[in-house]
Amino acid sequence: MKEMEFYNITLPQFRSRFPESESVALNDDFFVMDVRFKDRNSPLMHPCRFDGFMMIFCISGHVRMSINLNEFDFKAGSLLLNIPGNLLKLSEYVDSGKEDQRYIVVAMTKEFVTGLRMDINKVFNDSLSMLGNPSIGLTEDQQKLVGNYISLMCDVVKSNVINCREAINSILLSLFYVVTGIGSERIRDVGEEVRNSSNRSKVIFEQFIKLVSEYHIQHRNVGFYAGKLCLTPKYLSKLIKTATGRSAPDWIDAYVILEAKNLLKYSNVTIKEVVYRLNFPNQSVFYKFFKARTGMTPSEYRNS
Repeated sequence: MKEMEFYNITLPQFRSRFPESESVALNDDFFVMDVRFKDRNSPLMHPCRFDGFMMIFCISGHVRMSINLNEFDFKAGSLLLNIPGNLLKLSEYVDSGKEDQRYIVVAMTKEFVTGLRMDINKVFNDSLSMLGNPSIGLTEDQQKLVGNYISLMCDVVKSNVINCREAINSILLSLFYVVTGIGSERIRDVGEEVRNSSNRSKVIFEQFIKLVSEYHIQHRNVGFYAGKLCLTPKYLSKLIKTATGRSAPDWIDAYVILEAKNLLKYSNVTIKEVVYRLNFPNQSVFYKFFKARTGMTPSEYRNS
């Protein structure tokens, strides 16, 4: 039986799914919540896209998570950073039941993040370089440090002190610098290619990826993105290759393939409808595109 179609979820909607969970919040654009996945109505039991930034700190338990159809282990003492637009799903519980699962979720809207005086996209996009396993394992000292930051944020919100939002912003900035440092160590340890690229290449890549995320369904030509960035297609391709080791067309195709996989796996729409939604001229072109990049036809992938 086909799973339900993936859906988008806002901060208020996420909080409403855990009515029994303890939480503190600043209006509808920031919250810290103590989540137990034993709650039957967990939104992560089905594919969903969260429209804000989310940091999840695993206190106890062990699950298999799926982000953009890539599965990985997420267990006690680990930290997960999620950026807007990622497709999330809780795949299965590992070596423990639902009763053993406990997570601290720190979530904020994109609008809230714009008020932080830091390149927050850098913090969260660094986690993209760990897509093989985007869960960051923390040492005992790092777990204690992150836990102290979270406790401090909760105490500040509960105190209802004057300038509470500004105080939370400052604590978040400090926490993000700590997380950036931990993430940088992880990247260095695995020999991440991006860290050796020039600042110019990194900046262009970040701008390019934002555009691809927005326009990949309508535009699959490098020339379109080069025009948006006021660069020649050749120079843009060179910068993207330098920054990531992958070509610009590879990145565009990866987003299109991900969208196609999402529709094929998590919805009941026909393949003809998938072709229409992804703006391919006909089914034949889509079939060739999909098989060349996955080794399977759309039908074979849907039934796999």
